Amino acid sequence: MSAAAPAGPLLLALDQGTQSARAMLFDTRGELVARFQQPIQPYRDGGPGHAEQDADYFWEQLAGACQGLWRDHGALRERVAAVALTTQRASVVCLDEDMRPLRPAVIWLDQRRTADYPRLPVYWRWPVAALGQGETLRQFQSKAECNWLAVEEPDRWARTRWFLLLSGYLTWRLCGERRDCTASQVGYLPFDYKKQAWAAPGDMKWLALRVRREQLPELVPPGQPLGHITEAAAAATGIPAGLPLIACGADKACEVLGAGAFAPDTGHISYGTTATFNTCNARYVEPIPFVPAYGAAAPGRYNSEIIVQRGYWMVNWFKREFAAEEVREAERLGVPAEQLFEKLLEASPPGALGLTLQPFWNPGVRIPGPEAKGAIIGFGDVHTRAHLYRAIIEGIAYALREGRERLEKRNRTPIRRLLVSGGGSQSDAVMQITADLFGVPAVRPHTFETSGLGAAINAAVGAGLYPDHGAAVAAMTRPGAAFPPRPEPAALYDRLYRRVYRRLYPRLAPLYRAIRRITGYPGNA
Repeated sequence: MSAAAPAGPLLLALDQGTQSARAMLFDTRGELVARFQQPIQPYRDGGPGHAEQDADYFWEQLAGACQGLWRDHGALRERVAAVALTTQRASVVCLDEDMRPLRPAVIWLDQRRTADYPRLPVYWRWPVAALGQGETLRQFQSKAECNWLAVEEPDRWARTRWFLLLSGYLTWRLCGERRDCTASQVGYLPFDYKKQAWAAPGDMKWLALRVRREQLPELVPPGQPLGHITEAAAAATGIPAGLPLIACGADKACEVLGAGAFAPDTGHISYGTTATFNTCNARYVEPIPFVPAYGAAAPGRYNSEIIVQRGYWMVNWFKREFAAEEVREAERLGVPAEQLFEKLLEASPPGALGLTLQPFWNPGVRIPGPEAKGAIIGFGDVHTRAHLYRAIIEGIAYALREGRERLEKRNRTPIRRLLVSGGGSQSDAVMQITADLFGVPAVRPHTFETSGLGAAINAAVGAGLYPDHGAAVAAMTRPGAAFPPRPEPAALYDRLYRRVYRRLYPRLAPLYRAIRRITGYPGNA
């Protein structure tokens, strides 16, 4: 961040993520001028598989981040031209007629399901079965929050007048409008991803889900106004009343845009709690047949996305289960424990002496399948915690490389450039592993706050500071440090990927299914 911001308008980007709430100011060149981060408790542990948090808690933390920003940089407040809000995806809020939360928000990490969901008419069941999509549909229906809430909490569901994503709820708190961005609609909702609109009345999704059209918000494309900051929101946040709130999309969409990934020949990796590989395209390209491409944080574009659901959550898992020594030392030094993990990467060679990890700690609908489990193979008496940590980092990257190859085939376009965002991208060692494993240069964007920058790009377009998203991306994004692949590690990773990693899942899937049948985990409902 610059010590003194150059003259000119500023864009306020609000980012309500899984781990923190952030308020950021960007200038029209995409430079981060000021920032305040408010750590949050991601969810309350209400039981196995439950992940909930009070909706008003998110609002209070977001307001606190804004107040912290003005406390440190109050002189910049009057230069703000527009506001944009981006949030974590697939987290839903049940509201009554007066927009009061009826229950805690259900966070995207929640794993509850139901076996009691609407039964489709025969004229829909037959074509679904003929296309081999029966399991995909069953997973969609069983995981949909509106379906299991209606079964487990029928009284609350009966009183749910509005069913909004967290982005829609915070939009209402900011500007008093029941609206949301088309590019925020990621979740178990009756949404037409190709048309970027609520599904047509005869669409099968309305029959598969228990939510009604009148419970859902009005949708606005990225770069268009959602409303204006109300007096009540101004009092809570310190944002000047009357400023326009511009639609921008969910955090992953904004991250792709803010990194500068605007074409299918550019791959974008997000090393976040959920790790993703994205390409942006003007065409609608499903990353996997019958799995949608999501709306990009720019109108008329789509993000084809491959997900490693637990992603860099696995670093926290490693820290909790295996890194007590580093945690103690980090507390003594006053630094994050992850900073000390760099030494573990230095203490283990590329390929971790054959220790190979498959990072499917969370089952999927299609890739991986609902029976999926994680695996670590190749153990020997030479292996240490350092090799295990390297195997985690490499395993996430292997899974994302598989996603890259899938998207290259689907897009019919080779990936020539790789942009890397998220917490993991701040490690030079992780960036080098990524470059070596993918065999192409790995490039950091010029700012770490790419999701915030994506929101700011939309705010700039919405405020009329740029004529369109293409011009704003060209002016506000640029590459940072680049890490070229090293020939010897790249060749080693290529052999391990093709001859070991790619063969793991097909060989282990029958065993995973047997484990599921014997133990009941992961559950079928």
